[in-house]
Amino acid sequence: MSIEGKVVLVTGGGQGIGRGIALRLARDGASLCLVDINRPAIDAVAGEIAALGGKATTFVADVGDREQVHAAIDHAESTLGGFDVMINNAGIAQVQPLSEVTEEEIDRILRINVKGVIWGIQAATAKFVARGQKGKIINACSVAGQDGAAMLGVYSATKFAVRSLTQSAAKEFASRGITVNAYCPGIVDTGMWEEIDERFSAVTGAPRGTISKRAIDGIALGRMETPEDVAGLVAFLAGPDSDYVTGQSIMVDGGMVYR
Repeated sequence: MSIEGKVVLVTGGGQGIGRGIALRLARDGASLCLVDINRPAIDAVAGEIAALGGKATTFVADVGDREQVHAAIDHAESTLGGFDVMINNAGIAQVQPLSEVTEEEIDRILRINVKGVIWGIQAATAKFVARGQKGKIINACSVAGQDGAAMLGVYSATKFAVRSLTQSAAKEFASRGITVNAYCPGIVDTGMWEEIDERFSAVTGAPRGTISKRAIDGIALGRMETPEDVAGLVAFLAGPDSDYVTGQSIMVDGGMVYR
């Protein structure tokens, strides 16, 4: 079933997985609010949506700032005439041995990957309640939120936190008709993965592409994931066919981690 006419906000909507999600939901008939710190990037994606015959608005915000997240949702509602689905997609990666990670590095990734999700949950639920309606919240987790990964210790910790927040929020807001779920991608062909590959090479001394080959060799379906692969699951979670699903962090990794 489609989500035609629904208003969906996607954080980190200017590139990578966020862009893939936005384009898929636009094709399914949703109106999109694209949120990112990169104005040219979200404007470009909004242009792609317009070319598809869809409707999109953009809002520049830092998801680590609580007030900016609330303002983004207010913008989505006032500009698009409603608010139905919150996708907390924005996040950053970090490749660093636990023995070397600094306080500044920890604070930065926690601010975006954990606080950003909390602010998104808070702002979305407040808006759903104010509007007297049900709603859906969808968070970005990861295979690293299912199995801790060497050299990705703090990043993995943030994604384990997203799983916990997803479960807790699902329990807290179920009585209001708000579902909360998460998607757990694997090795996705995006700029973020290129950064991870490059950083692994710098830290370990292995040639570029070594970690990518090792990771892809461990995928049962035998190929790197695309943003469109992730977007298919998110489209299900955003639509009515998932109305009885809540508190779940669902793998979409081509067969890497089995739960």
